[in-house]
Amino acid sequence: MAGIWPDDIRCVALITFDVDGITSWLNRNPDFINYPSLLSMAEYGPSVATPRILDILDAQGIPGSFYIPGYVAETHPDLVREIAGRGHEVAHHGYIHEPPATMTPEKEEEVLVKGISILGELTGDAPVGYRSPSWELSPVSLDLLAKHNFQYDSSLMGDDAPYLVQGGDPPRNLVELPIHWLLDDAPHFAYAPSANRLGPMRNPDEVFESWAAEFRGMYRYGRCFNLTMHPQYIGRPGRLLMLERLIEYIKTFPGVRFMRSVDVATMWEKGA
Repeated sequence: MAGIWPDDIRCVALITFDVDGITSWLNRNPDFINYPSLLSMAEYGPSVATPRILDILDAQGIPGSFYIPGYVAETHPDLVREIAGRGHEVAHHGYIHEPPATMTPEKEEEVLVKGISILGELTGDAPVGYRSPSWELSPVSLDLLAKHNFQYDSSLMGDDAPYLVQGGDPPRNLVELPIHWLLDDAPHFAYAPSANRLGPMRNPDEVFESWAAEFRGMYRYGRCFNLTMHPQYIGRPGRLLMLERLIEYIKTFPGVRFMRSVDVATMWEKGA
């Protein structure tokens, strides 16, 4: 055992994607339904970028985890089946990208159940992983995840390796796979003037250096590199080349294991 991981694993790498499509914009402002240019940029994510991402993962021989809102799954059922059919994880990400902290407990549970049904019907298995839209849980989110048999959450930032959280009545453990804004493509690339998102739109080489530096730190401390990307942002051709380069760079480090989030959660449960 090397550090916190079993066998000869020194560091775990999670390559994950939030396939928001148009949902994040519509949840932000329903009037954006009347902004065809904005929505076309968002639709590029599931329609054009995600198939390319799947090909990259296949070529690199690594698995990924895809967090998919129910609405996107309903409107792109073949894509969801393709993701699952290629061996990647399909996990829960709301219905129309509803941040749990903005909903009543009853509405939050309704959205959770709806997403479980949609994803389960398309893949044959109910999702066991959850990532909250906008990365903000509500006070009852963990209780609802436990009630509906989720294995893990990936919305909190309390560590840089998996840890246990509790929810439900009686309480039970869920695995938390922590995230961080530093390892999210949106702060680096999101730019949509009509939606008042005026981010820096950074050069892919800058972002590569930022993510590579964080990976080196995670590797040094033997932790979990949990990279979150959105196909509508990372999926531009020049940025995909950067992602390929990052994956190849990480592969040069001995003892790194690329895994799906659900498999890390299972491994952590066994060692907890």
